[in-house]
Amino acid sequence: MLELTCPQCHAPLSQQGAQWRCENNHSYDQARQGYLNLLLVQHKNSRQPGDTPAMLGCRQAFLDAGHYQPVSEAINRLFSGLAPGSLLDMGCGEGYYTARLAAALQGATLGGLDISKDAIIKACRRDRSIRWVVGSSARLPIANASVDALLCVFSPWSWDECLRTLRPGGHLLLVGPHGDHLRQLRAALYDEVHPTPDLLKDLPEALRVVSDETLRYPLNLNTTDMANLIGMTPHGVRSAPARQQQAIDEGLPGLEVAMRLVTLQRS
Repeated sequence: MLELTCPQCHAPLSQQGAQWRCENNHSYDQARQGYLNLLLVQHKNSRQPGDTPAMLGCRQAFLDAGHYQPVSEAINRLFSGLAPGSLLDMGCGEGYYTARLAAALQGATLGGLDISKDAIIKACRRDRSIRWVVGSSARLPIANASVDALLCVFSPWSWDECLRTLRPGGHLLLVGPHGDHLRQLRAALYDEVHPTPDLLKDLPEALRVVSDETLRYPLNLNTTDMANLIGMTPHGVRSAPARQQQAIDEGLPGLEVAMRLVTLQRS
C-alpha cells in the first residue's frame, strides 16, 4: 500500500472506511469511483487543472487503438527488470500506461496520480486495484523515502519531490519526446519546429543514469487516428485549425514515433 500523506500537514493518512484521516483530524472522502482527491484548492493552477475532457477523450481513443503500445511494452520491460515493490505513476492521465504496468508487475503496489480529476475518473474504470489520486507532481502526497519507483510519461515532474519520495536505490523512469518525435506533424502544423527540451536538464547529483534508450517506429494513421493524435496534445489548441485539417485529410507519410526512455537511480 502506498504511504499517502495529508496535503495540509504532511502527516500520514490512514483509511477509515470511505474516509482518509491524519492525526491532526484533516479528512478526505474517497469518491464512489474509488479515487482520492488530495489536491488542495490553493494548489490548483486553474479552476479545472490538467488536460481538458476533449483532450482526454482523444488520448484515450488513440491509446486504446494501440498506437503507443510499443511505448507501454518498453516501460513494462524496463520495470520488470527492476522488480519494484511499489511504484507511483506521476501524471498518469487516464491510466493507460499504469494499468498495463500493473498487469505486468504482479504483486507490486501501484498508484496513479494526476492533477486532472476527469483523467483520474477515467483511470478508475481501467483498474480498481490501483490507488488513483488527484494531486500534483509538484507536491506529491507521498511519505518520504517510501516508494521503490516513479514513472513520468510526457508529464511535468519535480526533481526535489522525486528525491524526497524515492527510497535510496530507487528508480525513476522518464519517458519523453526525442527531438525527432512526430517531427513531420510539427512541421505540418507550424512554420518553425522548435528544439525539444532535454529530459535531463538540471539533473541532481543524487540521481545517476542507469539506461538511456530511444524507441522509434512508424505511425500509419487513418483520418480518425490523426485527428485524435492532434486533439490529445497541445497542438490541437496552439496550431491553426486549417493546418490541422490538412494534416488529417492528406495524412503524413513518414510520420515517426521517437520516444526517449531514461532510467535513473537514486543514491
